[in-house]
Amino acid sequence: MQEIGIGVMEYLTLATAATGLCWLVARRRRTQLAQRAKKPLWVAWGAELFGVLALILGGRVALADWPNVPSGSMEPTLRVGDYLLVNKLAYGPRLPFTNTAIELGQPQRGDVVVFRYPLDVSVLYVKRLVGMPGDVVSYDHGVVRINGEPFQASVDEAYIGRKPEDRGQFFVHETVAGRERTVKLDDVQPGARVQPAAWMAEGGEEACAVKSAERWRCTVPAGKYLMMGDNRDNSADSRVWGFLDHHEIYGKAVRVLVNFSDLQRSLSAL
Repeated sequence: MQEIGIGVMEYLTLATAATGLCWLVARRRRTQLAQRAKKPLWVAWGAELFGVLALILGGRVALADWPNVPSGSMEPTLRVGDYLLVNKLAYGPRLPFTNTAIELGQPQRGDVVVFRYPLDVSVLYVKRLVGMPGDVVSYDHGVVRINGEPFQASVDEAYIGRKPEDRGQFFVHETVAGRERTVKLDDVQPGARVQPAAWMAEGGEEACAVKSAERWRCTVPAGKYLMMGDNRDNSADSRVWGFLDHHEIYGKAVRVLVNFSDLQRSLSAL
């Protein structure tokens, strides 16, 4: 059974509906209201907010969203405090209170994807799409390869975006299926800090063969994706909660709009 969940979009929809009702009533009673010296509170804060909320809702449903990054699981690509521009037209907008999406495109390997957290669908998560349906994803000490291609990774000693939160970690330039990115690994146990609990537990994913936390291989089932954070040793991702269902996809993160703690990151592309 697919959970629907209540999130920001659903609360915004309810607020728009409530103010819209106030607006309709105000329209029907405009003659009586015009004779009053002071507008009732439900008109001032209800009916007059309807237009603003309707515009915001329409934009967020159809075009774009701007969630905030609360954790470091996607470092160094994303930093805590980043506000993201999420293109909802990349895959198609999803209607509030439903799992219905108007399909306009499909996620691709390497996309930074915003989705509904499978264990609490009212919460939005952001991770990188590593494996498509049918892909065989191999993981070895923090780097990945797809469908048997050679591992293509090298230590990025020239990385210039190092922050205080990067202490005890090093950067790796990784190329997978033609897509490049920089990931972050633990200095002492690279690729071993996150246990693939979703695949090791009794009754876990049959599609995965786990040798250890830092070495495993999975075949991604149909209709699902394998998601991972770029901070490979500090990310609750598919290794923890399993593969992501296609219907939980929310949009594609395409740019950092602003980070008020680091304004130089503003408008940077992903």
